[in-house]
Order: sequence, then C-alpha cells, then structure tokens
Amino acid sequence: MWLLIIFIAIWYSSLFCQTFFQHRYAAHRAFTMNKFWERAFYIFTYLTQGSSYMSPRAYAIMHRMHHAYTDTDKDPHSPTFSKNVFQMMWRTRMIYSNIYKGKYQVEERFTHNLPDWPAFDRWAHSSISRMIWAVGYVALFVLLATSLWWLLLLPVVVTMGAFHGAIINWYAHKYGYTNFRMKNTSQNLLSVDIFMLGESYHNNHHKSPASVNFGRRWHEVDPVYPFIRFLAWLHIIKLAKQR
Repeated sequence: MWLLIIFIAIWYSSLFCQTFFQHRYAAHRAFTMNKFWERAFYIFTYLTQGSSYMSPRAYAIMHRMHHAYTDTDKDPHSPTFSKNVFQMMWRTRMIYSNIYKGKYQVEERFTHNLPDWPAFDRWAHSSISRMIWAVGYVALFVLLATSLWWLLLLPVVVTMGAFHGAIINWYAHKYGYTNFRMKNTSQNLLSVDIFMLGESYHNNHHKSPASVNFGRRWHEVDPVYPFIRFLAWLHIIKLAKQR
C-alpha cells in the first residue's frame, strides 16, 4: 500500500511540474514569475522528477519546435514519422539531448524568454544525479515491496517524464476526439482528465497553446488551472494576456 501511495505521489507531483513549470511557463509563457520563484520551481521540479528530470530550457525549445513543426519531419515527436512509441521516444530523447548540449541547430525564434539556470542543470541533468535517484528508487521498492509484482512499477518511476511524454505525444495524436479542426493529428485523449492533469486535452492545447486552461468544454476539467489562478491571486505568478 505504501508503494502505491508513493507511486501516485511521484506520478502527480512530477506531472504537475511538467505541465505547470516546463510546459505552460517555460515553453508558452502563459504566465510570468520573478527569478526567486523561477528558481524555486526549478528545484521543486528536480525534486519531483528525479532521474527523469528535463532542463526547462531544453524542454521549452523542443516543445516550441513541436508546435511549429507538428506532424512534419522536423517535429521532435510525431507518430507520423515513427513506427512505434518506443522509436518516437528514442528520437525525442536524442533531439532533446542534442538541444541541451548545444549540438542541435535551433532557430532563434525558439530561444526567446527561456528560463535558464546552467549551474543547477549541470548537476540535475548529470548522469551521477540520475544514478543516485535511480538507486534510491530501487532501494525504496526493495524495502517496501510486499510482492515482486510491485517491481513492475519501478521502470515507470525511473523514466516517469518519458512515460508521461509517451502517453501524450503518441496516443493523443492517434486516439480521442477533437473540438477544433486543425492541420495536425492532435486529439483530446480523455474527456475528463484526472490522470494527466489536463495535458490530455491536446487538441484544445494546439488550438490555443498559450492558454492557462487546457479545458474548453463543460466536462473538460483542467485540475491545474485553479491552482494557477490561486498562485496568481497570491502574486507568485502573473497571468499573461490570453490570446
């Protein structure tokens, strides 16, 4: 039971940081925050994502490319140009890694207003950091597992960020429903999204990338949106003018 609680906590805390900080803030600038809070969320993102941590700067660049090149051969992650989800995520990993290392030629339009903390990323993104987290996860599972079946969750925990990415970037471009007719394959994967914190409203998101609320219809509840409004009320963040 404790492992299930821990798994759920890692699933949602990691996903929250991805959608709130890396996606809506870093990639789309749906809101702004001062340097103190930006670095606080940097640290929180690292603590929740652990071994699957992604640099907010590199993530933002890659995600902006996804919107600019959706379903073309320049899209970092498109089912259209991959045979299966594993091939797509490997391609995504290589492009992301090259962006982070400065080995990928990135258009200037994708590099404006990015959060950047190179000194922190050098540690958080390092192989040593990832190994320490992975060893910690393994130790936790070995200590608390009451059955070998629990170990099936271990690979998901270690690769949590990639796992979340696979769900949206593959399945939300192949299955679901659409609210808006787009020149791409984006779809809303779930009609009520309590599992992906609003990320599965992918068709809505491609229609209005900078919107802080990914839900558009009455049943499309975006669990992160009220939290964003609350942080804005506390003046921790400032909402950008919605386009």
